[in-house]
Amino acid sequence: MPGPEPPKGRGATANPEGRFEPRRVEAVWDDREPGSGDPSPATQLFVDSARHILTRNDSPDVPFDVSVNPYRGCEHGCAYCFARPTHAFLNLSPGLDFETKIFTKPHAATLLRRELSKPGYVCQPIALGTNTDPYQPVERRERITRRLLEVLVEHRNPFSIVTKSALVLRDLDLIAEQAAAGRASVFLSVTTLDAGLAGRLEPRAAAPHRRIATLRALSEAGVPCGVLASPMIPALNDHELESILEAGAGAGACYAGYILVRLPHEVKEVFSDWLAQHEPGRAAKILGRIRDTRGGKLNDPRFGARMRGDGPYAEMLARRFEVARRRLGFQTHRPQLDVSAFRAPQPPGAPRGLFETS
Repeated sequence: MPGPEPPKGRGATANPEGRFEPRRVEAVWDDREPGSGDPSPATQLFVDSARHILTRNDSPDVPFDVSVNPYRGCEHGCAYCFARPTHAFLNLSPGLDFETKIFTKPHAATLLRRELSKPGYVCQPIALGTNTDPYQPVERRERITRRLLEVLVEHRNPFSIVTKSALVLRDLDLIAEQAAAGRASVFLSVTTLDAGLAGRLEPRAAAPHRRIATLRALSEAGVPCGVLASPMIPALNDHELESILEAGAGAGACYAGYILVRLPHEVKEVFSDWLAQHEPGRAAKILGRIRDTRGGKLNDPRFGARMRGDGPYAEMLARRFEVARRRLGFQTHRPQLDVSAFRAPQPPGAPRGLFETS
């Protein structure tokens, strides 16, 4: 029997057990009528009682060393999201749980200020949006990302942001101020320019035209910004690589990048189920081409290969990107953000130094 219709407005079509669970339940569907599937589950918020907020990175594949994630889980619901397996550490499913059970860090700004004040802290750019989106829908109400930016601005610690949301423009006052001093940059991830595909693949992220408009607004405000054509999914959206980059360049982006789709751990199942539901005619071809770039598997976690893949298709995609990058005039490196003006938080009541300015 075919499975039930996926919940409306959600990316995952099911809620598979995480890889640490001792038992697995296999569903058997009845012959229900079209349109009688389960309603979309509501988003639930939980408090993440984290004691630290800075995450250190030792991967050579990503262009940052320190990051902050205001949330665990992401309501955008991107079917391909490589961060989905993190919910397994919470004994939750990387499927629907990942996009409906969101853990917030309401004390993130306080934790960040504490981290910045430590004697051993060395200022370096802090990345937001490296795991889940800091501007996912819940941020509109929670404002955790906003408070984090306020701390970074106050202490002149540079930052970069990666998002799929137009909500980033709410904080343009803070971002533009830091960008003018060489301490901020923003990157918009654009997976497709096809609104229909985006609505199925990334159901609660901003529509493609809004992301391009957001890039334009950032650029016009003087913020160094870039467009990330990611992930590129063979036989699904890879034909749009050049058009995404062209749209980004037309909106004022100075930097560009791309990532080949990654399917670690449970993401393989979540994405395969999504294909079976939304692209049944192309599912085998898409998965076959992904295997061609991953040594016959659906994922290759090796540093140096996990973001780009191997083999003829991966090499062709890299060449296409480089040709388009040169033609459109994108810079080869992300902006170097200034760390020289950092000032550490002072303990409450501590006297100012003789030459310290506000």
